[in-house]
Amino acid sequence: MCAWCWGFSRNYRRLTDALPASVPVVRLLGGLAPDSSEAMPPAMRRHLQKIWKTIETTIPGTRFNHDFWTHCRPRRSTWPACRAVIAARLQGADHDLAMTAAIQQGYYLHAKNPSDDATLIEFAAELGLDTREFSHALNAAAVQQQLEREIALARRLGVQGFPSLLLLNGDAARGVRVNYTDAGAMLEEIMAPAGAHKPPSAVATKAVE
Repeated sequence: MCAWCWGFSRNYRRLTDALPASVPVVRLLGGLAPDSSEAMPPAMRRHLQKIWKTIETTIPGTRFNHDFWTHCRPRRSTWPACRAVIAARLQGADHDLAMTAAIQQGYYLHAKNPSDDATLIEFAAELGLDTREFSHALNAAAVQQQLEREIALARRLGVQGFPSLLLLNGDAARGVRVNYTDAGAMLEEIMAPAGAHKPPSAVATKAVE
């Protein structure tokens, strides 16, 4: 539920598709905004709408459905969407990316609110998941604990913004500059150390909040 992560999504896929199999990708959920039933304050709404318009003009091809702001009751609450990714992941690792895409497309293109459990269950059904199992996991204590572990790990690694890329080499981690239009630049930065040093062991990403 981070608009900049939505703007990054296409180039992120280009990057991960180009990475060699020897460099696994580990995705961490960012958390951002805890559960809340409160309507988003008007000032926050205006701020986010401005960001959407900025991204549309900054990242070519990125679209937003601005009907969201009149058709839905926005809340500053991203943890439900994060738990949905974990709940989907429990039914198969491939469902992590699929649920992420469903949330982003539903939110930004179809004006659906991923802060609502009913919306997330709808996405799970569209993906062919077991909705009964998904619904049970969505607010389960174990799923919330996993989310908190991922948030804590990201903080220990020094992640401060969304989206973020980290290159992990053994116990060392360094940031990779996020490029919204040129996947090749990120790939070059990731693979550059391989010549003089040992190859990178993993790329950790934060692409969902």
